Amino acid sequence: MIIEPRTRGFICLTSHPTGCEQNVKNQIEYVKSKGEIEGAKKVLVIGSSTGFGLASRITSAFGSDAATIGVFFDKPSTEGRPGSPGYYNTAAFEKEAHKAGLYAKSINGDAFSNEIKQQVVDLIKKDLGQVDLVIYSLASPVRTHPDSGKRFKSVLKPIGEVFTNKTVDFHTGNVSEISINPAEGEDIENTVTVMGGEDWKMWMDALKAENLLSEGATTVAYSYIGPDVTKPVYRNGTIGAAKDHLEATAFEITDELKSIGGKAYVSVNKALVTQASSAIPVIPLYISLLYKVMKEKGIHEGCIEQIQRLYSERLYTGEEIPLDEKGRIRIDDWEMYEDVQEEVMELWKTATTENLSEIGDLEGYSNDFYNLFGFKVPGVDYDKDVNEMVAMPSEK
Repeated sequence: MIIEPRTRGFICLTSHPTGCEQNVKNQIEYVKSKGEIEGAKKVLVIGSSTGFGLASRITSAFGSDAATIGVFFDKPSTEGRPGSPGYYNTAAFEKEAHKAGLYAKSINGDAFSNEIKQQVVDLIKKDLGQVDLVIYSLASPVRTHPDSGKRFKSVLKPIGEVFTNKTVDFHTGNVSEISINPAEGEDIENTVTVMGGEDWKMWMDALKAENLLSEGATTVAYSYIGPDVTKPVYRNGTIGAAKDHLEATAFEITDELKSIGGKAYVSVNKALVTQASSAIPVIPLYISLLYKVMKEKGIHEGCIEQIQRLYSERLYTGEEIPLDEKGRIRIDDWEMYEDVQEEVMELWKTATTENLSEIGDLEGYSNDFYNLFGFKVPGVDYDKDVNEMVAMPSEK
């Protein structure tokens, strides 16, 4: 079938298997071009099919020759209906990993559930024995709690007062003002339950209880801080409360890993185009301006560049990992350079529908968005008939 992008708001309803595969291959080639990393050899990635999770799995496998298990929740293709991009990404990753002689298996299901945790525990026992790195990169708007069965939904809201600022429709380039009402009722609690650190700790408890963590095992979860302009709706809002909980959980997990010399870290990453960030008002405008500034300075990074640098310059240097005053790894350092932020904020003040194409990189934002779904990837012929039915290699 010929697959074209069909969008609704901040999501794309279709995905392209060949484009997704090429995207994965491009990331693999980048990691290989940067040389070997003396990193972990047995890696579990929870939330492994897109964005930072996918980049972590690729960097582990093709930077350190690691055996990887990925946990993801994506729709496989059916006759006449493309699968989700994460499914195609994972199939492409497994295919390339197996070609390179690397162990790679994936489990598709709800990572919040006890059932999927048990499947992963059984697979590690059977195939790997133990893991030495656990990446936690889940980005889900809802969570069914495995103990109570109650379904919680996260919200994106400021806390305390209405937030009003600029935003952009990245499909049209229309800059407008948006107002978001503050959290109410159980909004904060629900968002923390979905996006905080409880599930990360449940995973680590389950692995430790079964002696599946090697001596000195490390676990890393991902977070974001961002600039002052996004703080009311992000870091000081409901999602920020969840990130605070995630970061506090790292210290709890570290305490519990002391017996094996293990440690939990939170890595604060750069603002990038992901399915999650596209849904956050204000962020697309900020990112389009940030991209323009960072590209002009030659310091722009995508997910794979970020994670490769996290591994090679933070996690696996052989030296003590540098942390900020709150114990976090800061791989958002280039984004938060003073000169970068000053220039972005100056552009922010003047950004309008009429000048955004000049002062920002809306095209770069849009391309990255479509790339997430396998579209607009250089070298792919989108007029060509493509087989939407892609099998997962580890399921054959």
